[in-house]
Amino acid sequence: CADYTAVLRGMIALASAKFPAGTRGAQLDVLARLPMWQEGINYLHGTGHGVGHCLYVHEGPHSIRMQENPVPLEPGMITSDEPGIYRQGKYGIRTENLLLVKRAEETEFGEFYEFETLTLCPIDTFLIDYVTFDEKDRKWLNRYHKRVYETLAPHLTAEERVWLSEKTQAI
Repeated sequence: CADYTAVLRGMIALASAKFPAGTRGAQLDVLARLPMWQEGINYLHGTGHGVGHCLYVHEGPHSIRMQENPVPLEPGMITSDEPGIYRQGKYGIRTENLLLVKRAEETEFGEFYEFETLTLCPIDTFLIDYVTFDEKDRKWLNRYHKRVYETLAPHLTAEERVWLSEKTQAI
């Protein structure tokens, strides 16, 4: 439960980020890793990579990883958000969504960007450790699940809507 929750919290932290224009992926990577680092856990893969027209597994020019990539995130870029934990000989956990970089606002400090989550798939709540899953994370997940249901339900059969309703219930 603790590992699953740390991965989910990391994914939510990155998906929730608001950041100034010119920000590079390495500057955001810590957001996804922090819930795991706080538990003395790390993963050795990148947190996010571009997705685009050539459909490479890790399409650039941008990336979100610990190693520096000089390309800043720009509106219109799509990136994955995929922190994970791997326990040798036991299990691996990775929760992954795709994010679109978009303009958020302009303030006296400049232009800020944020992410829009593109993936619309329920996230399993069974293994969440509610002791460490805070109210901000809970609100994000409930908003996300509401959007998943409202977007997908009109395209489903009655039986499929029931299943989706159960999987996207507020926590």
